Amino acid sequence: MTTQETRLAESLEQLTDVAAEAGLDPGSAREEGLRVAAALAEAVPGAAPAWAEVAHPGLTDLGRINEAFFDAASSGRRWRGAPTDLLQALIDSRHTLALEYAEALTEVASSAVMLGAAPIWVIANASAASGAYLAAARMPSGGLPAYPGNGSGADHGLLAGIPGLGLGSPDAMRPTLPGPMSPAGVDGAAPQAPSAGAPADGAAATAAPAQPADQRQAPPPEPEKSVEELLAELDAMIGLERVKKEIHRQVALLTVEKLRTEAGLRSPKMSRHLIFVGNPGTGKTTVARLVGGIYKALGLLPQGQLVEVDRSELVAGYVGQTAMKTAEVCARATGGVLFIDEAYALAGDQYAEEAVNTLVKEMEDHREDLVVIVAGYPDPMVRFIAQNPGLASRFTTTIEFDDYTDDELLEILDSIASGSDYELTEEAQRRVRHLLEATPRGPSFGNGRFARNLFEQAVGRHAWRLRDATEPTRDELRLLTADDLVEQPEQEPEQPEQEPGQQDDPDHDDQTGTDQAALRAEPDGGAASGEGVSKEQQHASTPEPEDTA
Repeated sequence: MTTQETRLAESLEQLTDVAAEAGLDPGSAREEGLRVAAALAEAVPGAAPAWAEVAHPGLTDLGRINEAFFDAASSGRRWRGAPTDLLQALIDSRHTLALEYAEALTEVASSAVMLGAAPIWVIANASAASGAYLAAARMPSGGLPAYPGNGSGADHGLLAGIPGLGLGSPDAMRPTLPGPMSPAGVDGAAPQAPSAGAPADGAAATAAPAQPADQRQAPPPEPEKSVEELLAELDAMIGLERVKKEIHRQVALLTVEKLRTEAGLRSPKMSRHLIFVGNPGTGKTTVARLVGGIYKALGLLPQGQLVEVDRSELVAGYVGQTAMKTAEVCARATGGVLFIDEAYALAGDQYAEEAVNTLVKEMEDHREDLVVIVAGYPDPMVRFIAQNPGLASRFTTTIEFDDYTDDELLEILDSIASGSDYELTEEAQRRVRHLLEATPRGPSFGNGRFARNLFEQAVGRHAWRLRDATEPTRDELRLLTADDLVEQPEQEPEQPEQEPGQQDDPDHDDQTGTDQAALRAEPDGGAASGEGVSKEQQHASTPEPEDTA
């Protein structure tokens, strides 16, 4: 292992030790720590193989490494700014080791961003996550949390060694706003001392008092969309022809069922729960959100909100608590759609079985105001549905999300670029097609995410290409070229040009013009030009002319 990998492994070991001492499952704590590390290091170049070296030693297949890494990152993103599940359980029970567990999580966060050359905003995200863990753990002890860097308690700040980037510092990207853990961003925090030149108390008193948080005007709600508008959004999505056809069929079926009921006719009870199968990046979450809106517009759901979860948000760290946790998630989704991504992970152990049994019960209890959509890879989803008869009887409709074609991926890339005021040149588009043709399409292929990653990498290379431009034109700032789509080799330093006829000769000194080979052969000989030789020596070495007389 490298030094960075060893540091991550040691921080995870520290986390599991604290978990075991607190009565938590060390395996669950390690899994939680690995998800936190992946979520925070998701944008760090080269972090996936380093993470896998710790998480899955011996795993060498790059596709499986990336799949495991990004799956963990996806399930851990919600912990970038909120306490983890096990930490929250310790806080809720007022456990004396809650703060120690939070501090161990900050070590995991710090180790994660060291797995590669992390951009400054990634470090800032890790700083915010660490601040959220520590603040939540310190809150129950009385009053406001002791913010890292303000001198209270042990300071485990990620950025203590970087001036201006501590946990209480302003946002590095937006210096006019409070930082992620700045006391200025917390209601009721102690006021800061006035700076030099600030108005006196009398002048400040004339200013309009700030409204309390509960009296501030809420933003106006978005206007509700009709079924036709939502279906138009669906139809405007790139590709997904089979998905669009099936959603239109479901809408027609549910519309007629509603009309029959209003007409006093008996209608068979149709299951509204859905199974989405397909590879990552094929738009499953977006379609699930549209389904929630369509069901609300049809009057089948009162609210239509989407609650997206995975196994980590349904399964608890303690035996017996999974049922409570799953029920709480279903309560949040009641009135809308519960979207369970990678649902096949809810199989194979007693925790998953408890979660599935609770889910089936909640679906039965809220059959009129809860729609559940489960999503994942095709084959694992078949096994997941088959494990419980209650699931098989409730999930009767499966919608398959096909991988995008090369033309569709190029269209997605153009759309992403256009939305950010970029444009691909024709040569760049041809380069994209070559890249797509050379990219294998397996279960780990990212589809839409692949297009987005390609765009973000191209933007980075475009910025590097223009780093020395003093006054770039509008087109130069806007156009992405073919060179921006692939990594360019490093340019080697130019060698000085040789004069015509000059050859590389190791025995020739270019600075002095001395023939080193001749000098070695006759170290006591004179200089080539005769410098330093006396007239007597020159005369002695000159042969006498013959007497011709």
